[in-house]
Amino acid sequence: MKVAVIDSKGKETGRKVELSDDVFQIEPNGHAIYLDVKQYLAHQRQGTHKAKERNEISGSTRKLKKQKGTGTARAGSIKSPLFRGGGRVFGPRTKDYTQKLNKNVKRLARKSALSLKSRENAIVVLEDFVLEQPRTRDFVAVLKALGLENKKSLFVLGDINNNLYLSSRNLERSEVITNSEISTYKIMNANQVVLLESALEGIETNLKK
Repeated sequence: MKVAVIDSKGKETGRKVELSDDVFQIEPNGHAIYLDVKQYLAHQRQGTHKAKERNEISGSTRKLKKQKGTGTARAGSIKSPLFRGGGRVFGPRTKDYTQKLNKNVKRLARKSALSLKSRENAIVVLEDFVLEQPRTRDFVAVLKALGLENKKSLFVLGDINNNLYLSSRNLERSEVITNSEISTYKIMNANQVVLLESALEGIETNLKK
């Protein structure tokens, strides 16, 4: 599969690159995509939610009143959930939400996601470019040139580029990552995936394993 390479001004360079059919042209597996996205979202949960139960409350252990003869219900502890400041019944507890997923399934999911984007013509190959300094307006100019200023976009770099990353950090709809950070969720969440030329080799090497 050959794709035209464009520059940061949105113009064609006259060159084309070959995208591997084993990565960008497979039959998408929807269930693999579902499992990988589900795992990614589960791993975003901290699981630190916790409410104290009656055995964790600090307070007196004395019996509040005599058992009989008061005309009211029995009460044995100030830490009872029935009283203000008492423990909570069946409250949330800390929990680990991490899920295991086979590496081959994750690899299949990412190739399926890229293949779906390829079918939708939502993948662009961009010539490598450099920003001289971190400046959001310079990155916004690139987005406008590519027609992505109002779309969710994912830029995939071949290597860490601090100027490019810092320039995009304030933009809610754009994200810049390296090819080693690529995930099924980020691919599916973007309207347009922008692959820099230097990222192609790393993506294909990682997903062909």
